[in-house]
Amino acid sequence: MPSNFTVHAKDLLAKVEELIKEGNASRIIIRDEKGKMFLDIPVTVGVLGAVFAPVVTAIGAVAGAAANYSVEVIRKEESAG
Repeated sequence: MPSNFTVHAKDLLAKVEELIKEGNASRIIIRDEKGKMFLDIPVTVGVLGAVFAPVVTAIGAVAGAAANYSVEVIRKEESAG
């Protein structure tokens, strides 16, 4: 079962970076307060340095659009089964 977090827009980027650094997420899905998906990040791609920069930019761009976000984390062991 995926893990879900609610974060304020100002904390969104820090939470995503924290989840990537933990190393056990395979996908991170960011939704607005209404449940609309903004980003679906395959973390295996996101951790590659040059590829991560556009992801950071995209997260910064969506962070200004709503006050709160739902961050869904799909862990590696969940995506394997």
